[in-house]
Amino acid sequence: MTKIDTGTDDLHLDIADGIALFTFNRPDRRNALSGPMLAAFGAGLARVEIDPAVRCVVVTGAGGAFCAGGDVKGFAEGSARADGAGPSFDERVHQQRLDQRATSGALYRMPKPTIAVLPGPAAGAGLSIALACDLRVAVEGAVLTTAFAKVGFSGDYGGAWFLTQIVGPAKAKELYYFSDKLTTAEASALGLLNAVFPAEELEAGWRSMAAQLATGPSIAYRYMKENVNRAATGTDLFDFMDVEVTHHNYCGQTRDHLEASKAFVEKRTPTFEGR
Repeated sequence: MTKIDTGTDDLHLDIADGIALFTFNRPDRRNALSGPMLAAFGAGLARVEIDPAVRCVVVTGAGGAFCAGGDVKGFAEGSARADGAGPSFDERVHQQRLDQRATSGALYRMPKPTIAVLPGPAAGAGLSIALACDLRVAVEGAVLTTAFAKVGFSGDYGGAWFLTQIVGPAKAKELYYFSDKLTTAEASALGLLNAVFPAEELEAGWRSMAAQLATGPSIAYRYMKENVNRAATGTDLFDFMDVEVTHHNYCGQTRDHLEASKAFVEKRTPTFEGR
């Protein structure tokens, strides 16, 4: 395993066996987002996106939580000592736009499979980040909530967009307006979770999924993801099929496709190289 220096203890990054593992590490605040964490997360995602040794990206949290989203306690402390100093409104908006694009936006566009592993609650922007991933797995007993209405916010980090793609606009509005806590059973029924594991099986479960993706046909995965993302955003059918067939035929020229074809004939498991 290679431990990457992220520049902050708020975020850990480890790379091993083709898997990049990001761990939010503020357990005393349920891994609420901090400035250093966001900066490191964005930089880390940009790094692993172009690292050929990384073929699957996993995001999780330390201490029995995924991520509580924005640091509400920090907001309150900041308000109490506000003196007019600091960034202007426009500067804050611009910085958050950059942070969102570099984190949840990067996960959505990442040309590699991404998995959010929820060892506990995911709330607010933390849920948004989980929804930005391709797959989500959780421990039994975890709760998911948009949470924003509870603190007078409308939502950020793309959460409403991602949620609408999965559950539709009517249900997304309900989940935002009421900010109810969803059990893993409720979240699974809505399509928000791909798998739920008992606590003692969570790590083995997500590692099995990540290992399969990290050893799979990475070029095909890249274009599968792009195809689905294009379809989800309402691309015209014939425009979509034109791009889809280009991707399909490109994959047919790869060494991975040739290897898979040979393995099929020889009745063995293929070994994919990502070429």
